[in-house]
Amino acid sequence: MHVQSVMPVRLVVSLAVAATVACGSRDDSLDRRESSSPSAATTDARGSARDDAAAAKSRVPRIVVLGDSLTAGLGLPIDEAYPALLQQRLAAKGLKYQVINAGISGDTSAGGLARLDWALDGNVRILILALGGNDGLRGLPPEELKDNLSKIIDRARARGIAVVLAGMEAPPNWGAQYTKEFHDVFPSLATQYRVPLVPFLLAGVAGIDTLNQRDGLHPTAEGDRIIADTVWAVLQPMVERQVGVSGS
Repeated sequence: MHVQSVMPVRLVVSLAVAATVACGSRDDSLDRRESSSPSAATTDARGSARDDAAAAKSRVPRIVVLGDSLTAGLGLPIDEAYPALLQQRLAAKGLKYQVINAGISGDTSAGGLARLDWALDGNVRILILALGGNDGLRGLPPEELKDNLSKIIDRARARGIAVVLAGMEAPPNWGAQYTKEFHDVFPSLATQYRVPLVPFLLAGVAGIDTLNQRDGLHPTAEGDRIIADTVWAVLQPMVERQVGVSGS
């Protein structure tokens, strides 16, 4: 596969912008009954129902997207980030997988490696590995990036999890040699491990003003739809093969 080795000039300028995001969640409350003091039997029944629901949910095949702010959907509603769009496409195809958005703003390949065990909790079948952008911004030596990504792939595959690797490009301000070596990390790992490669996560989005937010780095909702198209082209046949083999 051919990929662009130099990022657009507009994106290079914006790559110096740092951004952070805080995410939160809350559980839906249980339905309330009129009685203010339910019996022990009722309480036990509710607890059992919750446990059964949690157990059923944990058995649903999962696709984890391990990434940074591009995956987290910085500046967008969570349902417009590309992992949520992948979930919609799976549902439209009748493919019963749960997509887990494990994107954390500012994360690096080392950070992803450190939280990998938590990210891979549950019945994970596929890992979409979308890290490296912040490594490039910080000028991390490409060999360190490669080592971190390699360890993530090794540990995921040791659990029987298939991996999709999403490529990223470094800004050229670190020099042509660095840019080339950084670029080469992704196709090299894809060849070494024989894993599907998304050559460049931001293909068709990077450097295009109308597809990026004001910071010039994080995609708009339309930009994330293009990213979802890019990832889906690789993910769909992979999921369909899994379903054909396992009947999930």
